Amino acid sequence: MNADFKKIINSIQTKQYAPVYLIDGEEPYYLDILTHAFEHNILPPAERDFNLTILYGKDSEWADVVNACRRFPMFAEKQVVILKDAAQLKGFNDLAGYLEKPSPTTIFLIENRFKKADGRSKVIKFAKEKGFYFTSDKIRDDHMPNWIQNYGTEIGFEIGEREAQVLATYLGNDLQKIVNEIGKVRINVPDEHALTGAMIQKYIGISREYNIFEFPEALTSGDHDKLYRMLAYFVANPKSSPMPLVIGSFYTHFNRLYQANFLIGKPEKDALAALGTYPSKLKEIMGTARNWPLPKVEYCMMLIGKYSTMAVGIKNIADDRELLKEMIGKMVG
Repeated sequence: MNADFKKIINSIQTKQYAPVYLIDGEEPYYLDILTHAFEHNILPPAERDFNLTILYGKDSEWADVVNACRRFPMFAEKQVVILKDAAQLKGFNDLAGYLEKPSPTTIFLIENRFKKADGRSKVIKFAKEKGFYFTSDKIRDDHMPNWIQNYGTEIGFEIGEREAQVLATYLGNDLQKIVNEIGKVRINVPDEHALTGAMIQKYIGISREYNIFEFPEALTSGDHDKLYRMLAYFVANPKSSPMPLVIGSFYTHFNRLYQANFLIGKPEKDALAALGTYPSKLKEIMGTARNWPLPKVEYCMMLIGKYSTMAVGIKNIADDRELLKEMIGKMVG
């Protein structure tokens, strides 16, 4: 979680309010959380009718916003003024005059949704000097599994690496959608403490049988019936398993087996820390590592590197389906 986001949340929780808060960025999830907190967690319900003002950039003039901020609170110590969609406000930069000398009895939130404010403007300069500034950036696709696992930790719901990868692959980087789907699972199984593949399939609707993160495990488990069934599915449905994604899945799996080979015989706590996993998963990984010695793992990683370059067109004219069949055939052979 972003440090600036935490500072704003802490400011609200401890009632150590600043006169100015500016939040912007392309990821609406955190902006929604903060805006909701300003609307509902600062003023008690009895004071909101007179002391909570919500304005919208497209419907307001900058002078209207400043006048609202200069107004004194009624029967209360503080008032809250929220400017939503500030990017659409005509005269946005003219707010700088107010931000330079903000009213001490007003808590002013500027929400600049879906874009970053101009970092060279005096609005940003004074927002940083007088209060708090937070940018909500989109989470990169390759960082999504880690974000999902961290979110699970925050809400007390264990989400394993594989389950996080499945959610990230099939739900994308829409944070609110991911949170909603995880929430749906928790509503249906409130007493469970960890997300499982069966829960994902039942409550979110993502099938595990043809999941690319199960694909390399079918190979190393020796379940050739399942392996060839999955291979046939992915070859017939190439859009469901782009070659770079398959390559990434196999690399993650074999890189973990590579590390596990050096952890055989080591204390469980050391292996858990090194692999960043949980006990039940560790047992599965170490069991596979004992059946896949280092030379065999290194050979597969060499193949993964080779087919990774071929998948992007280097020294290759075959399509992804042929590459996938060829790579799996050499790994099995």
